[in-house]
Amino acid sequence: MFKKKRNAGKKNKQSNFAKLSIFQPNKYKFKRSCPLSIKGAPEINYKNIKLLKKYISENGKILPSRITNISLKKQRELSLSIKRARNLALI
Repeated sequence: MFKKKRNAGKKNKQSNFAKLSIFQPNKYKFKRSCPLSIKGAPEINYKNIKLLKKYISENGKILPSRITNISLKKQRELSLSIKRARNLALI
């Protein structure tokens, strides 16, 4: 008389997509290390024009850290050095 539900066994089996949560860390994404924080990296200085030009776009704007992968502390130092070099007309 009563019909059994055929999907009853599949209820516990969820797809991998359903198990993902926004709070779980993504295991496939990796963060590159800061190129200016590693050992043997050049010192950030307003006189080092060759280094500063790497982090400036063709239009003269400072590239953001999400593109260059520079840490927040080094990005502040870099932007300050670029601005100093601009004031002294080195760039």
